[in-house]
Amino acid sequence: MGSDNRRARRSALALAGAVAGAVLAAGCGIRSTSVPVDAGAAPSQVPCTMSAENITTQALKGIPVQIYMVCSSQLVTVDRTVQAGKNGSDRVPVAQALLDELRRKPPTAERQAGYSTAVPENLRVGARTGDRQGTLRLSEQPEDLRSEALAQIVCTYAESDTLAPEGTVVLGGPGNYAPRGYLCTSEMKARPKTVPTPVTGTGG
Repeated sequence: MGSDNRRARRSALALAGAVAGAVLAAGCGIRSTSVPVDAGAAPSQVPCTMSAENITTQALKGIPVQIYMVCSSQLVTVDRTVQAGKNGSDRVPVAQALLDELRRKPPTAERQAGYSTAVPENLRVGARTGDRQGTLRLSEQPEDLRSEALAQIVCTYAESDTLAPEGTVVLGGPGNYAPRGYLCTSEMKARPKTVPTPVTGTGG
């Protein structure tokens, strides 16, 4: 009977220890269960899409355009409405209107969807007498811009028949360097961090 009492006490102590361990574990924030815990799937990649209710309609009448923003390390188009002269055919006003949209911080809904811009807020565009027809001059040398910013500008301008009737965007800077032509390629859209390569034979 003595051995039975000792076994009973050991069982009681073991049970008490298990209960105490469970209490301590709960107090430390540890889930005391032997069942595997499903913490859910890992956060998914930014979808770069917005629901219909998040797409805002611009109140001002203007010219509907598409510009390229950066999202999930790629270039993605978004819709805008711009004011660019009476008919939208004046090259410099069109270029500046598109650049203004690229420089502007994306609306909240777009930022939440992962959209951003690399184009500097103080960047300007114009033209210079003596340049070949169609040349645009940025206030910074194109090759000095971040590659994503230059890719955004090139691909946005390439969508405009006014700015790139033959598909080539000819850009120069404020200095005396010859302007250079750029094409918006599928590789540029997929990898805008890659420095855009000028097209040969397009200098001023």
